[in-house]
Amino acid sequence: MTKFPHELKPGQDDAAQAESSASSSSSSSAAQAAASYSEQASAEPGQHASGPPFAGQGSEAQPPGANDASVSGEDLRQAAGFHEGSQSAAPPANQADPGLQAKLAEREDQLIRLAAEVENMRKRHAQELASASKFAIEGFAETLLPVADSLEMALLVQEQTYEGLKAGIEVTLRQMHQAFERGRMSAINPVGEKFDPNRHQAVSMLDGATQDPVVPSGHVVAVMQKGYLIGDRVLRPALVAVAQ
Repeated sequence: MTKFPHELKPGQDDAAQAESSASSSSSSSAAQAAASYSEQASAEPGQHASGPPFAGQGSEAQPPGANDASVSGEDLRQAAGFHEGSQSAAPPANQADPGLQAKLAEREDQLIRLAAEVENMRKRHAQELASASKFAIEGFAETLLPVADSLEMALLVQEQTYEGLKAGIEVTLRQMHQAFERGRMSAINPVGEKFDPNRHQAVSMLDGATQDPVVPSGHVVAVMQKGYLIGDRVLRPALVAVAQ
């Protein structure tokens, strides 16, 4: 309790002054402590104002959010606005649109029919190819039958004259040429033509100036054996003699 000067007794002045000084010192210390706490409270997280750290803390600052509670996935979904039942689930397969099921069944049936048709076409095409390769010569062989008949009849004649034999051979040869024409076969007889290595095969060289008429160099002088074509394809090249 502070006493005013006029209430003091003699010898109590020093004690009163000491008590007043202690009170003033205590009030100043409390004010300083309050100011220090205010500075530490306003400082950034992990940093403290000048002075010793709080009780129970080290000298190093704690990282931000070290003491935060863990956040679960459910908290994030709720924060983003996703809640159970917010999205309608897809309808089960057995509750699909009946019209859609009918269309799917129709498309499946069409696919099965198309696959069966393609398989049948493939088998039919393979059979036709096999038959074509097996009986490709059937038409040409049929045209050669009259030639074989003529040759057999010629052998049955007991007494044969030269004129009759020659006439029979000529008839048979015409039948042969007719068979060749039906089979699209044509003869290569290039006498006097320019030598063509794609259709001709040279077997000898002759002096074209000695021929009558004169044959230019590089042209066919004579044909030893005719060649034949099937369409535009060479079946056999002609054997020829070429002028030097």
